[in-house]
Amino acid sequence: MIIFEIMKYFLVIIFLLMSNLLVAQDSVQNDFFLAETYFRQGEYEKATQIYKKLYNKSEFNNTFLNRLISCYQQTDDFKTVESLLQKRIKKNASHTYLFVFLGYNYQRQQQQELANTNYQKAINSLNKNTTYGGLIGRLFKEYNLLDNAIFAYEKAMQGNPNANYNFQIAQIYGEKGAFKKMFESYIDMVDKNQNYLNLIQRYTSKYITDDSENETNILFRKTLLRKSLSNPKDEWNVLLSWLFAQQKEYKKALIQEKALYQRNASDLNAIFNLGSVAFEHNNYEAATLCFNFINEKSVLNKEKIDSNLYLSKIAVATKNPKTEQLFQSLFNKFGINTATIKLQVEYADFLTFSEDKPQKANVILEKALTFSRTKFDKARIKLKLGDVLVFREKFNKALLYFSQIQTQLKNHELAQQARFKVAQTSYFKGDFTWAKAQLKILKGSTTQLIANDAVALFLKITDNEPVDSIPSGLKQLARAELLSYQNKNEEALVELENLFTSKNILVNGLVPGEVIYDDVLFFQAKLCIKQKRYEEAILSLEKIIAADNQGFLTDDVYYQMAELYNYNLNDIEKAKEYYQKIVFEHSSSIYLVEARKKFRELRGDTIN
Repeated sequence: MIIFEIMKYFLVIIFLLMSNLLVAQDSVQNDFFLAETYFRQGEYEKATQIYKKLYNKSEFNNTFLNRLISCYQQTDDFKTVESLLQKRIKKNASHTYLFVFLGYNYQRQQQQELANTNYQKAINSLNKNTTYGGLIGRLFKEYNLLDNAIFAYEKAMQGNPNANYNFQIAQIYGEKGAFKKMFESYIDMVDKNQNYLNLIQRYTSKYITDDSENETNILFRKTLLRKSLSNPKDEWNVLLSWLFAQQKEYKKALIQEKALYQRNASDLNAIFNLGSVAFEHNNYEAATLCFNFINEKSVLNKEKIDSNLYLSKIAVATKNPKTEQLFQSLFNKFGINTATIKLQVEYADFLTFSEDKPQKANVILEKALTFSRTKFDKARIKLKLGDVLVFREKFNKALLYFSQIQTQLKNHELAQQARFKVAQTSYFKGDFTWAKAQLKILKGSTTQLIANDAVALFLKITDNEPVDSIPSGLKQLARAELLSYQNKNEEALVELENLFTSKNILVNGLVPGEVIYDDVLFFQAKLCIKQKRYEEAILSLEKIIAADNQGFLTDDVYYQMAELYNYNLNDIEKAKEYYQKIVFEHSSSIYLVEARKKFRELRGDTIN
């Protein structure tokens, strides 16, 4: 009983001590938050009082010390800082990082000789003791004394073989614009420890663009090649492949991946991923090489089915006349079963949108539903069934399938795709209110492509929808887009032409200055390109520029015109003119890198 009472007494004491400790911690946090608020608002005198109190309670907390010093310096009270630091140095001689604070205090007063003397004391201290090497280097970096920071980090590593500040040094080289040294430092890190590979890719990507002529791209490639000659390693092939993929040079990336595979007979995932990226960027030649290599080397049915799925997509995209034969040979080889569901969905898409056989596609997909095992396979089939039904203008049944996917796979990417298709189908139907409601939700979609498409369609509807039952032309534009979806491009063009001439739709037909004018003309140009009526496409695009050469579609129009002149109309001078307009007039355009590259090629520049 006595022991129980004693234990209870001690528990009460511990509880009270912990409570007091928590209250004290809360008080410190609250004071620090208030001081930070004053500091950021420039109320340094108020911040000083609180930081002073915090520092007096915990003088070894360098955050409090740093902020207190900054407050004094902001109010030009350099003497107080000097006195404070000299007392600290006298009391704690081993805390040599304090010399950096003191040196910077002199530098703020333009007493550079005294500043350099103290900086040197901090650096020299690392000859005997490297304990504060990391802190000294970080303080130099914070004060933008980058050369001193590098020197301090290097000295600390010389004195302590276990210390590793290579990453910090590389970052500083980047800040200094010394990209060659930065890349060498990053690559040296990978050389010593391959676990740094992903980290280095992430940080290097800040300096690498998709332009192979970019100075930093060239430097990184040359640095890697030099390293690979002096000390061959798989990591250099990985990084070269990654670099070439960033530059959309997928064939060069494949050479690196093949070298890796042949040396290690490793899995084929890297080559599959490269092929899928090349496909997404319409580089079908490089993608075909990747997937053919997988077919040649793989012994796994799943890998072969997945690679052949992409080969069938490429056949469809390039309008290969043997596409039907390819699908049939694949079904003969791998069967019509759960393993080939994605292939069946792709075949249904081909039948509908390339062969105009939606009923046959419908039968194939409904059969696939009967042996699909997972809810994800069912969702993929229903998505395509919905597409086929929209093609057949059976909108309500299509909406039913899309809605089922949303219910069964909430928040999944497939559910987001289904929601977008609900919006798109509603748009085709002319139900703009319901379409907007779905698109509002999708604007924050985690899938960037869906979010971008949602924003584009939302703006098109919002900018152009009828007001007070006055026709705006949006229903006719939506109808034209549906006809194009059904590959009825000639009928779609007629629908658009009616917008400019019919007095039943608008009083005088569409004219420059109306919001929908640009959208209609841009879509008209796309349809003309599909029909290989390139001169007519140019006329439509020129009308957009004539109406407003500063509109939100301007860079899209310039790039489309440049591409038409370059690849379809064989007018190099005109192509150069429009690529150049993007380079000099639209520096934030998504087409900038490609436009600059193609402009230089047409001008005859030497391409590295």
